[in-house]
Amino acid sequence: MRIRLPVLLVPFLLSAMLSPAGAFAQAFPMRTVRIIVPGGTGTSLDVAAREIAQKVQEDWGSPVVVENRAGAGNSIGTEAVAKSAPDGHTWLLAPYNVLVVNPHMLKNAGDPLKDFAPITTVAYVPFVVVVHPTIPANNIRELIAVAKAKPGSINFASTGPGSAQHLGAELFKSLTGVDIVHVPYKAGPTVITDLLAGRVQLYFGAVNSLLPHIRSGALRALAFASPKRDSSVVDLPTVAESGVPEFAMGTWNSVVVPAGVPTDVITKIHGAVVKTLTTPEIRTRLANQGIMVDTNTPQEFAALIQKEYAVYAKLIKTIGLKSE
Repeated sequence: MRIRLPVLLVPFLLSAMLSPAGAFAQAFPMRTVRIIVPGGTGTSLDVAAREIAQKVQEDWGSPVVVENRAGAGNSIGTEAVAKSAPDGHTWLLAPYNVLVVNPHMLKNAGDPLKDFAPITTVAYVPFVVVVHPTIPANNIRELIAVAKAKPGSINFASTGPGSAQHLGAELFKSLTGVDIVHVPYKAGPTVITDLLAGRVQLYFGAVNSLLPHIRSGALRALAFASPKRDSSVVDLPTVAESGVPEFAMGTWNSVVVPAGVPTDVITKIHGAVVKTLTTPEIRTRLANQGIMVDTNTPQEFAALIQKEYAVYAKLIKTIGLKSE
């Protein structure tokens, strides 16, 4: 007995057989998509992940859930995604450190350039350089002059060795030749308390936590440490624009998936994430929490990872930070 296929169905089946990747992308997702956040609830990572999950679920009509897997310097969640099936159903909402810092500091951190396929950056949290008002500097050039006139007289705070605040200040030291002294803390609120009291005088910190003190005059902001300025937050130049052209302090969040996910699926995920983040109401909600949306193509994101991976490898080796 011969089975006759409807005429209209034949071209579809031939197309599916000839283009398996395209057919898979059209069928994707075939089950719940998980967005792994390698940190706790309420963080900027978590906030961005939940905005993405809700909007993508609405657009795709398929479940998208957020799972928080904190611990071990973000390694627990990161490793879980790296070892997941490369089918596009598991994403990592990755802070910059898991891709460009941790591999140089943590044993068994893996190689981000081999373990993950980049989708897009999501956002950056603008960092600013602030000083206590007792430091007679109103801009970066004046800060450099003060620091060089009295080597070792200025203390800078961080939330611990290898933190964004620490590495940002160390990069500044290496590029300018100033002698400033590192004072590590365990938590951001304690840093702010001692900074306001003048026990430490310099800080490279997130603008959302420092803005009230900048506006009140309790701290003086000198420049954005981030690669780009954001005049909607505060009117400042960047450090790069202020005479240190090679300085760029990366503090971005991103979406990556396990290496090996089909190209067509990556394209579909990229389109959904970028569409979500460029929705005006979502962009505004994130901006109100100090999270500035910043997306790019997978190719541009891959180039960013490669560039900053090399920068931090050199910096960490120079300052002698040891693996844990």
